[in-house]
Amino acid sequence: MNVNDEIKTRKMRVIGNDGEQIGVLGRKEALLLAQEKELDLVEVAPNAKPPVAKIMDYGKFKYEQKKKQKKNMKKNKTQLKEIQFGPKTEEHDFNFKMRHIKRFLEKGHRVKIGVYFRGRELAYLDRGEEILNEIYEDLKDDVVLQKEIEKQGRLMFMIVAPKS
Repeated sequence: MNVNDEIKTRKMRVIGNDGEQIGVLGRKEALLLAQEKELDLVEVAPNAKPPVAKIMDYGKFKYEQKKKQKKNMKKNKTQLKEIQFGPKTEEHDFNFKMRHIKRFLEKGHRVKIGVYFRGRELAYLDRGEEILNEIYEDLKDDVVLQKEIEKQGRLMFMIVAPKS
């Protein structure tokens, strides 16, 4: 008996498309049963003794698997949101932007908080640092500082993320 004959006569546990156990059948019998129902025979556990095969619509199965995968990718995707302040930002605007930052953090997003300097405002870099420190002090119980305060050109920023 050669290897091909062994594969053709191999016994396998067959499960129907609605989940019921049909029993242990030969490969040919299982294939005929699947063809009668106009479905596919898919080996789901090849290392089991005897191997397990399921009668199912393989195209539908692959479609649903891809759909689940896309859904999981959407769940795990976090974005980097950005909020900018100016060195002369008034209290009302400051509080309004703080509410936005807190909302982004609640949704699980990371937030890049920046202070943007225009023209002669570059002389007030210490005010930018004060603003960022004030924001961090307000949020420190709920966030992890991912990037310390850094200055790039006219922008001074830090990145915070929600605590897991």
